[in-house]
Amino acid sequence: MAMDTNVIVSGLRSPSGASAALIDQALARRLTPLLSVALALEYEATCSDPAQLSSSGLSRPDVRTIVEALRAVSEPVVNWYLCQPQLRDPTDETVLETAINGVADALVTFNQQNFGDAPEKFGIAVLAPREALRMLLA
Repeated sequence: MAMDTNVIVSGLRSPSGASAALIDQALARRLTPLLSVALALEYEATCSDPAQLSSSGLSRPDVRTIVEALRAVSEPVVNWYLCQPQLRDPTDETVLETAINGVADALVTFNQQNFGDAPEKFGIAVLAPREALRMLLA
């Protein structure tokens, strides 16, 4: 991926994992995350879920700080084109719509199977965080 690649990064499971490393790359401005208001709210809610907080070791204020930091370095996206329904999970629709409206190069997620081939119809690659990080650092 080029350094100016536009991506959607989904999930924050481990502070030492690939998705956290991608967030670090975004904060260093080596990639450009795309973020709509709906996606930022969904991201914060998902990462603040008690099970996610337990597995990540983060607190709700930590999650809020991370989301605010991402907002500061993200390209804002207005979801004017709504493509629903493409997927089974409405929260995944928010991710897909932000990727489409932001003209993302990649959608980075642990749940690749949830998106099927829908992103490919719009020219968007679906990558696992480890795969995206490897491509970015290559």
